[in-house]
Amino acid sequence: MIIYGVALLAVCTLAGVIVGDFLGVLLGVKSNVGGVGIAMILLICARLYMHRHGGMSKECEFGVGFWGAMYIPVVVAMAAQQNVVTALHGGPVALLAAIGAVLVCGATIALISRSHRGEPLPAVEAPPQANGHAAPAGGR
Repeated sequence: MIIYGVALLAVCTLAGVIVGDFLGVLLGVKSNVGGVGIAMILLICARLYMHRHGGMSKECEFGVGFWGAMYIPVVVAMAAQQNVVTALHGGPVALLAAIGAVLVCGATIALISRSHRGEPLPAVEAPPQANGHAAPAGGR
């Protein structure tokens, strides 16, 4: 049922806002620090936990998947807009931090992809045909 997805999303959002506000107070900033990211991580972790421990029916899984798919892009877009406006008002230090973060992420992705180069891809098995025999791996 979709209502389960809404309840889980609401709990994760509230927990993310509370933790983000608490982090803001600890850091001496008058805003929410990381609440959106914390809420997304909590939503992912809660869904995985429920799925592994049998607490998620098929309807609940559809609900969580639906609201997770709706929630993440919208909230990330809203947070990105706020961060850009804040960064532009923050001066060159915020801009240098953003550029540095992008460069570090790019270097990390390049390092990860180079470390897995040359490893063969796993073999893909063909699905069975209507007559019960598997199709050849090369096509028809």
